[in-house]
Amino acid sequence: MCSYPTYTIESAPAQSKPVLEQLQQALGLIPNIAAKMAGSPVLIHGFIGLFERVHASSLTEPQIQTVLLTNAVVNASEWPVAFHTALALKQGVHRVDVDAIRRGVLPDDAGLAAMSALARTLIEKRGRLAESDQRRFLEAGFDVEQILEVIAVVAASTITNYTASVSQPPLETQFEEFAWHAPAP
Repeated sequence: MCSYPTYTIESAPAQSKPVLEQLQQALGLIPNIAAKMAGSPVLIHGFIGLFERVHASSLTEPQIQTVLLTNAVVNASEWPVAFHTALALKQGVHRVDVDAIRRGVLPDDAGLAAMSALARTLIEKRGRLAESDQRRFLEAGFDVEQILEVIAVVAASTITNYTASVSQPPLETQFEEFAWHAPAP
């Protein structure tokens, strides 16, 4: 199995250091997934650039975390499920809704359910949304521009999910209570 270093600000390639410093300042830590990504300045810069845009979109933080958590579950990516469980709860997503997503079902909150369903469908159908998929999302009170924004969140999340699945970052102590294990295929 390949080994992917967990970089620090001091050990990371020079081009990756600014992103790690930015994450340290914004989050108070460098998530282990970013520490793994730092081995590729191309990957970590693409990741941070897209995430900055996602968090500046019209979507609320609970909506974004719902999509990120849904994607992690659908992609069976364990580190991101734990991380986004913690962030979703911090952003005010109710525990019952977070638990539903972690079980692979839709949350009770209608708006979050629409977000989660659209994200799941995008992944499972590889972006080929039927008119009915789009209509259900729009009928939940969203607009067509927000469908495009959800696509951006899915893309950003895919970077994290695939990196975690390949590099297997260790789960930080503060996220251990949210550990999740993918069901056997």
